Amino acid sequence: MVESHIVHIFVLLKVLNSNKMLTATISDFRKNIKKYLDSVTENFETLIINRGKDSGVVIISLDEYNSLTATQHELSSKLNESRLDSAIEKLKKGSSFQKDLIES
Repeated sequence: MVESHIVHIFVLLKVLNSNKMLTATISDFRKNIKKYLDSVTENFETLIINRGKDSGVVIISLDEYNSLTATQHELSSKLNESRLDSAIEKLKKGSSFQKDLIES
């Protein structure tokens, strides 16, 4: 269970630290919607569509959205947050271990 939490943390860090960010105007997005959506889903890019002064929309893939939502849920309580922090520390110190899943 802790390993899955670590995966979500790493996905979140990847999203937040990713330099892959596209920007487009609404008219350019309309003209090239397939190209932009393919890039978002295939390359894990974030697309920002500018809609005027101080207004815009962010598009991310469903996989990234689900990872962010799961991470938000995992960090929603102090108990979960402390378990994740502990797991990250173990991983950094090299004291984590791998387990095989038992298939039923």
